Amino acid sequence: MSEPVPPKLELRGVGKRFGGKVVLDGLDVAVAPGRSLVIIGGSGAGKSVTIKIAIGLMRPDKGQVLVDGQDVTKLKGDARQKHAARFGMLFQGAALFDSLSVWENVAFRLINADKVPKRTAQERALEALRRVGLGPDVAKLYPVELSGGMQKRVGLARAVVANPEIIFFDEPTTGLDPITADVINDLIVEQVKSLGCTAVSITHDMASARKIGDEIAMIHQGRIIWRGPAKEIDESGNPYVEQFIHGRAEGPIKGGV
Repeated sequence: MSEPVPPKLELRGVGKRFGGKVVLDGLDVAVAPGRSLVIIGGSGAGKSVTIKIAIGLMRPDKGQVLVDGQDVTKLKGDARQKHAARFGMLFQGAALFDSLSVWENVAFRLINADKVPKRTAQERALEALRRVGLGPDVAKLYPVELSGGMQKRVGLARAVVANPEIIFFDEPTTGLDPITADVINDLIVEQVKSLGCTAVSITHDMASARKIGDEIAMIHQGRIIWRGPAKEIDESGNPYVEQFIHGRAEGPIKGGV
């Protein structure tokens, strides 16, 4: 019998606190190769911290982060940089550099981290922009000249330009109108499938979660409390999930103002 394939990404028993506040409390979550997982949950539930720990921007207080079965939690120096090159990320709000043109934003990693020659990096940036529906006329513009939807497209091009093995999406449709958000969701699905990569997203947008996720997991008080196929979220039977997806004030999740 062949050996089972390990998860592409796994967080095992991860804990994180800030001062006296426990944000992640023994979090366990894994994503299989080529699958798209969306993590939902209320504000302060630990979604963003989960992403930051998974990508290596933050170290957990306890637990492990494994990629292809290898513990990468304590990598340092060149090993950590080489590992980080396997990831791509679409940041909330696109997070483009105002002083750089569109193509320079997309090529930023290629030039500065991967040391790709500038001309080659520009060619790859133009191709990545084409894949998200932006032509060479946009490449010379600056972020301030773009609409919110176009900025998201540029952010997505930057996330996929290096053909990453794992892509993280941080609230990919925040600030967009429903039609533009749906276009971005379609582009995300298209790019993830064409690359054959693994995807992990965090979002409050249930329309986005349903479209881009193969599976959805809900985090509450630093742990995953429900997980299942995206198509089953409306029949979860979980009172926390039910309250969240329907936006109800009454329920087990106590909100605040």
